[in-house]
Amino acid sequence: MDFHFKAILQSDGWHENVKISTDKKGIITSIESSVDSEGESDYAIPGFRNCHSHAFQYAMAGLAERHDRSSGRDDFWGWRNTMYELALSLDPDQVEAIATMLYSELIRLGYTHVCEFHYLHHDKDGKPYSNPVEMGERLIAAAETAGINITLLPVFYQKGGFGKDPLPEQRRFISPDLFDYASLLQHTIDACSKSELASAGIAVHSLRGVDSEDVVRTSEELGANLPFHIHISEQIKEVEECVERLGARPVEWFLRNVNVSDRFNLVHATHVTDREARGIAKKGANVVLCPSTEGNLGDGIFPLRCFQEAGGLWSIGTDSHVGLNPFEELRLLDYGQRLTTHRRDTFTGESESSAENAIRSAFLAGVRATGEKTSEYFEVGKPLNACVIRDDHPLIEATRLESLADRIVYASDVTWVKGTVVNGKLRIENDREREMGNS
Repeated sequence: MDFHFKAILQSDGWHENVKISTDKKGIITSIESSVDSEGESDYAIPGFRNCHSHAFQYAMAGLAERHDRSSGRDDFWGWRNTMYELALSLDPDQVEAIATMLYSELIRLGYTHVCEFHYLHHDKDGKPYSNPVEMGERLIAAAETAGINITLLPVFYQKGGFGKDPLPEQRRFISPDLFDYASLLQHTIDACSKSELASAGIAVHSLRGVDSEDVVRTSEELGANLPFHIHISEQIKEVEECVERLGARPVEWFLRNVNVSDRFNLVHATHVTDREARGIAKKGANVVLCPSTEGNLGDGIFPLRCFQEAGGLWSIGTDSHVGLNPFEELRLLDYGQRLTTHRRDTFTGESESSAENAIRSAFLAGVRATGEKTSEYFEVGKPLNACVIRDDHPLIEATRLESLADRIVYASDVTWVKGTVVNGKLRIENDREREMGNS
């Protein structure tokens, strides 16, 4: 199958008049200049990797905004209670339906891959299902129905806080020990092996959610070739309790006790020092930032400039899904930095284009988070995954190619996305599912 584009964005910039050919499985067989310009339309940028998702939370997006002043300050911990209520109410059919709706929306908006940080493991009473990966298989099924790639991250969730037993409302999440979690992980790997769209990774909920010695053992004994994800330093209270319990701040402790490498993905890190940010970058680890959720929950702002200057890479995720548009995530990330630094050159990097630098980091850290093995946006021998931008919007028509990425990232809305190609198929175009290209 052949795809014709006016231009595609690669890591070294835009390439004009390109034909991309794929085989029946959507693997790119050639990328070449198009001799015949007939049929060339639209622009392709790499499909976005959504590197942090709790699919079930999409059911409550926007519904936690009634704040009872008489109960005191509403913050993350208050929001968490509402989330627990939802988590305890859902059955497997409902989880699959919610995830299918979410994943379809992610595709419509330009995502081609989702990392599902999955901790809703057990039934409503906290008992394991007869199939220990019942819920995980439902998420894989949702991804297959929607047509999106998924990295399923079964979460090791053991404690109710530093040194505390799990809360009753956390009963659906809990793996009591490393043996139990290792079994869950292996079942997940086996389930993913049955799907062409699925792969597995490792997730530790947080330092407050798992005993410190089990955090270290998980990193050393399980899945050495799998991506590793962990919530870290999301809340001030969490940082303070970590210092009290472990004698160090979360990132400080993690870098000191875990053999951190580029397979590690630290989610949020909204309360870290410049020194810790540089330490993450020095280890080659990645940060997963979720600007719409972090803003909605009042989490905090990651010190991005210091991290980038140290060579750090970051990706994006939609977390609780109060926002889904990847371009909005990039804008929110940038504007939060501008408001704190009073500078506009947030996304410094190899290119003069802020947007191209942002896309580059989101892609490179994104493939590390998903476990993919690729370093180029569009590469022969790899699946074709692309966000297709329409060429007929007046602002697009009036833009020079060297400024096109900036226009797309900073000025677009959802109507600019004509479709999303996942593994060689245009899954969504004008809200209709069909294949794209000329056979």
